[in-house]
Amino acid sequence: MTRPPEHGTKALVNETIRAATVRVFMALAPPDDAKGELEQELRPAYDAYPGMRWNRVEDWHITLAFLGELPVAAVPLLRQPLADLAVARKPLHLALRGGGHFDDRVLWTGVDGDLEGLHLLATEVRTVVRECGIAFEERPLRPHLTLARSRRNDSSSVLEAAAGLAAFAGRTWPAERLHLVGSNFGRGPEPIRYRDIDAWRFADGTGGAAGT
Repeated sequence: MTRPPEHGTKALVNETIRAATVRVFMALAPPDDAKGELEQELRPAYDAYPGMRWNRVEDWHITLAFLGELPVAAVPLLRQPLADLAVARKPLHLALRGGGHFDDRVLWTGVDGDLEGLHLLATEVRTVVRECGIAFEERPLRPHLTLARSRRNDSSSVLEAAAGLAAFAGRTWPAERLHLVGSNFGRGPEPIRYRDIDAWRFADGTGGAAGT
């Protein structure tokens, strides 16, 4: 999720040329070393449950606000307000911990660390979105990173995989960028794929936007 903003924007426009809307969400993304650590922990589950629909490692993210289906023309309204928000915030220090499941269908790993800061950031992001005149469904923040979904009539795989992650304790890492992510994929049988529309670096004393 570190593709340069201008590349992501052009690709998104090209791939949604026939679409009037795009699915959008705000997120944080673990760095490559943290993702590699979790990927290594998941290798036994990859082998044991090949029938599960595993998310691509490059798509792993922690959702702050799911905005749903937006008009493509509305997306640029978010850019400057979100950039201003990011530059006023310092990186959050987080870690991936343990495992769990939603409705016996969705496998996830949990998030630990500065959870108070994470909830505050999510609140601020959602406030900015509403101030831009964009309506979305408010969902309680349940910090997690989705890893896989089971096939229909197969709940045991998710339960067993979640149990296998119970003892996982990943390293602490700084969440350095705020990501505006779009998806116009996965509307058929293919896996859902995501792409950065834009991303902004949190204040770190050096300034500058992500991807530059």
